[in-house]
Amino acid sequence: MSGQIRVTSRYSGLLIYFVMFVEVVICGGLFTLFSHYLGSELGQEFLQSMSLVCTIYFAVTIEGGVNLHMRRSKDYEVLLTVLKNVFYFSLLSVFILHVGRFYVFSWPYYLLYLLIMLAMLLAFRYSVRVFAKLYHQLPGNRRKVVMIGCTDNNEALFQELSDDKSRGFDVLGYFDDKIKDGFCGLPYLGGLDDVIDYFKSHKGIQEVYSSTLPDYRNNVVEEIISYCENNFMYYYSVPCMNNYLHQRMHLNVIGSIPYMNFFQDPLRTTSNRLIKRVFDIVVSLVFLVTIFPWLYIIVAIVTKITMPGPVFFCQKRSGMNGKEFMMYKFRSMKVNNDSDTLQATKDDPRKTWWGNILRRTNIDETPQFINVLKGEMSVVGPRPHMLKHTEEYSKIINHYMVRHYIKPGITGWSQVTGFRGETKEIGQMEGRVKGDIWYMEHWSFWLDLYIIFRTIYNAIVGDKNAY
Repeated sequence: MSGQIRVTSRYSGLLIYFVMFVEVVICGGLFTLFSHYLGSELGQEFLQSMSLVCTIYFAVTIEGGVNLHMRRSKDYEVLLTVLKNVFYFSLLSVFILHVGRFYVFSWPYYLLYLLIMLAMLLAFRYSVRVFAKLYHQLPGNRRKVVMIGCTDNNEALFQELSDDKSRGFDVLGYFDDKIKDGFCGLPYLGGLDDVIDYFKSHKGIQEVYSSTLPDYRNNVVEEIISYCENNFMYYYSVPCMNNYLHQRMHLNVIGSIPYMNFFQDPLRTTSNRLIKRVFDIVVSLVFLVTIFPWLYIIVAIVTKITMPGPVFFCQKRSGMNGKEFMMYKFRSMKVNNDSDTLQATKDDPRKTWWGNILRRTNIDETPQFINVLKGEMSVVGPRPHMLKHTEEYSKIINHYMVRHYIKPGITGWSQVTGFRGETKEIGQMEGRVKGDIWYMEHWSFWLDLYIIFRTIYNAIVGDKNAY
């Protein structure tokens, strides 16, 4: 088994070097093609510049990393990594080429060069990821896993490991002093005292996931951990998170005493808040000055023709720290007395054909860029709810108000992952809250860009929940 681990490690290392090599070739090759197409002489100055951009990209890739081959990585993380790498490469290369007065073709063409390179890098990385997934699924490369403890958190972990078959995990069964009928459909392998004997008779197990166990069995757990460490098996402790919607635990240390907290918001730091606010101001200003005036004229004309009443719909919503604010939308419904209490439904009689178009394309949300510029909202964040819904759901959904720790957004993680629109059942709102908290704990500038990309994509191809 130890030989298999070395093969896997060697495969990962070679793949990383291969990806970095090919991407440097793409960077330099595309630079050469642009120079040749534009009629530049491929002399010494060109070679210096090409070598420089390749070196910059190589350094950025080392810093940004290559995570497409990891079993636990998500597809969207590949996109975020490439966006981040190309962004930093753009800043560094433009600055160094300009300050150093190195050869470079005209800047409009250089922008086109960067966009084409981004598309090629994304296509390449996702192609390699497809092959990596196929590799993980080969019989000799699948990970054999056992679980200790038939708890709810281990059950949730099993779903993560088994839902995506491309990850290549085979969960063989579970150990516990008590049998739980139907636990994930897994076979019962025995009690805690049987674990080590099972490991000795079943070679090839690579990962062990142990959920919270009674304190009086600590001696047995220590023996299991020791056996795993001495036999090239990875032992993972799965903490009990049943009472929390948060999906991350953060280990801290005071002196020599470790402790954990269940909520850590990246946007609590001043630098991250500044990055997000600057991005909000720039995006909202650009949109409001360029596209919005023309959009408003068109929407206003059609709205006035199709349904009497104001162009804008204004409603109080719950904002950051529970503070109320007036949110703006293009009106997509007839004027009615239920707008502050009833959600829009699929066949809502209050909507018009023009209102359906506004809602399906997200155009009705665009006036909220005014809220963003005013600092009441962000481009990306949890969607703000009606005051009535905030009052009702805060009483029946635990941790519901946590989503108000940050500014609400025009779009959000929950909206692009299936929790947009009407919430007919309490479970749908719980899923939305869970997604909002996940976003708060995993926030990054690149995640915001990914959510914006997904929002635009859904608006173009259509979203079944957009009504």
